[in-house]
Amino acid sequence: MNDTVTFNDQGLESRSLSSYTEQAYLDYSMYVILDRALPHIGDGLKPVQRRIVYAMSELGLKATAKYKKSARTVGDVIGKFHPHGDSAAYEAMVLMAQPFSYRYPLVDGQGNWGSQDDPKSFAAMRYTESKLSKYAELLLAELGQGTSNWRPNFDASLEEPEILPARVPSILLNGTTGIAVGMATDIPPHNLNEVVSAALHLLDNPKADIPELMNFIRAPDFPTDAEIITPKADIQAAYETGRGSVKMRAVWSKEDGDIIVTALPFQSSGSKVLEQIAAQMRNKKLPMVADLRDESDHENPTRLVITPKSNRVDIDILMDHLFATTDLERSYRINLNIIGVDGKPAVMNLKRILKEWLSFRIDVTRRRLDYRLQKVEKRLHLLDGLLIAFLNIDEVIHIIRSEDQPKPSLMQKYGLSDLQADYILDTKLRQLARLEEVKIRAEQEELAKEKSELELLLSSDARLKTLVKKELKASAEEYGDERRSALKERTEAQAFSEKDLVTAEPVTVVLSDKGWLRAAKGHDIDPTSLNYKAGDKFLSSALGRSNQNLFLQDTTGRFYALSAHTLPSARGQGEPATGRLNPPSGSLFTHVVMGDDSQKILLGTDAGYGFVAKIGDLFTKNKAGKAVVSIPKGGKILSPKLVSDENLLIAAVSNEGRLLAFPLSDLPELSRGKGNKIINIPSSRLQAREEFVVDFAVIPEGGSLVVHSGKRYLVMKSKDLEHYRGERGRRGHKLPRGFQKVDRLEAE
Repeated sequence: MNDTVTFNDQGLESRSLSSYTEQAYLDYSMYVILDRALPHIGDGLKPVQRRIVYAMSELGLKATAKYKKSARTVGDVIGKFHPHGDSAAYEAMVLMAQPFSYRYPLVDGQGNWGSQDDPKSFAAMRYTESKLSKYAELLLAELGQGTSNWRPNFDASLEEPEILPARVPSILLNGTTGIAVGMATDIPPHNLNEVVSAALHLLDNPKADIPELMNFIRAPDFPTDAEIITPKADIQAAYETGRGSVKMRAVWSKEDGDIIVTALPFQSSGSKVLEQIAAQMRNKKLPMVADLRDESDHENPTRLVITPKSNRVDIDILMDHLFATTDLERSYRINLNIIGVDGKPAVMNLKRILKEWLSFRIDVTRRRLDYRLQKVEKRLHLLDGLLIAFLNIDEVIHIIRSEDQPKPSLMQKYGLSDLQADYILDTKLRQLARLEEVKIRAEQEELAKEKSELELLLSSDARLKTLVKKELKASAEEYGDERRSALKERTEAQAFSEKDLVTAEPVTVVLSDKGWLRAAKGHDIDPTSLNYKAGDKFLSSALGRSNQNLFLQDTTGRFYALSAHTLPSARGQGEPATGRLNPPSGSLFTHVVMGDDSQKILLGTDAGYGFVAKIGDLFTKNKAGKAVVSIPKGGKILSPKLVSDENLLIAAVSNEGRLLAFPLSDLPELSRGKGNKIINIPSSRLQAREEFVVDFAVIPEGGSLVVHSGKRYLVMKSKDLEHYRGERGRRGHKLPRGFQKVDRLEAE
């Protein structure tokens, strides 16, 4: 940064606007990161939360105290510690009081503190009352014992603690979210017993890896009974990198044919879920649901009832759809971004968090013991002075009463220190006269014993670790509980496709010569007898179901897909396919095909080439279609043929009356292309349009072939076809005279 600061004649500082702006932004960014948005690893709190908890403890609002108006507490926080507005402080306080937001609430509230349906519907702070919860003692119990560094508050009028001396890894227990500048944090809540067990294991085994720690901390534990469905491997990856996500799914059961939802994911609203389902019902996207209602009450905080239309509805598939499309399933981001012991933000993995917190906890414990040792040593020193005064009580009283400056005399005569002399002089004479040697010596013995214990603890790291372990176990026994969020790996939920919602009714799709489409209900429709526009006529039809796609073939060998249920009724004259599709200019639609995706179909050209494809391979979302059949120069596309049975024969006939039959199995199965040669048509003759294939037919084993020639037709049974059977790609044999000018082939 080019930071050039100059001073003018009056001694005033002058600097460039760019350097000033840059510095101001950096200062602001660092303030947001370090003093607003991110929690500290020590106590797991953001500064505003820490200030609220500390202010409440200073006001005497412990778990055993009476409730006090929240406005007075917030006022105290604002006035003394927090440089922001009262609404921000109150909102932070509300969050710490909501049992559905915090796994272990720090504030115990009376009045309206919001509900799971609407967490922000809490009453104004002048109406609510609050005090600290019992759990908050884990953050405050050791505060006055030399365990915390103190710093001036925002206006330097008094001191506030930098970090509260937490007795448990609070950073993992309640979790937190925060948005800073250029970074954010998302720490999910965890179970106290699990976290303490992992911390104890890490104390005994410093080299333990994350899979080992996950034997204790299996996953986050949210303040809800909903299931965590994320696979263990994904959770492990999140714990190893500090980044990832976790999914939760609602818990439901069947009751008298109804679906009863009894637990929602973390921060999901029951009313919002019902709203989402109702919106789908209104938009006809959920025809299998008949009714919705909310039966939640004080006994059942969550009870959503979904009534299916009939007992034939597959409830598992329905719930799968609802999980995919509503807040019955939610994903939560994990980003373990924390201010570490060194005072710098970092994305940490699970092991590092526990390791750093344990180092913080051992340091806090050492400071607490050290502080107590100093107090004990000071008291022992004073007791030594008191004992000397007691043993020489008359002389001491005489010196105090008679001397103008008794302090130097006492120090000289009895070898007292400055501290001891001050203590004796500060004690009232009446109290000095009442001293008892037995009591002094008993106190000395007691303190000497404590002193040796403290020195022993402070001299040994192993003993210090043992003490930390003992205190962690005690905290877990007192405040620990069972896991709430069950762990159940489940497959990913799938929403219904539009096709799934459509009833499977039989339909006949009709294509006119001018490319108009319509769909008639049923398969007993005569498409040629329908009304057509002037100059238009019937071209092609296909039988299928309303939940299937129809495929249009054009003269370029492209196929186009449309949903059958979206077509206009056959009562009218339909609508042009070009209104929905975008075929190349000059191309014409030639045929329409329908069937299951696995249905096989014969595709080919009059150049004598073809192949077998599956109808599913024709599908495309592209309005411009999909190039499926490659047409040789001079060739034209032929109408597709459905392939129904095994052991089929394919028959091909040319305009010169040459017929060739061979097993269909000789043709390859392709998804697109030119295909293989079916019957030999010389390319020069094809280009001159002298010789080409008139039609193909697919004949079942033992079936007959009908050759249509003008008004005459020839029925050829399987024994008649033997003469025309040959290898694929041959020229074939000529049909009898009178049937050599073939119009079409038909299989029976």
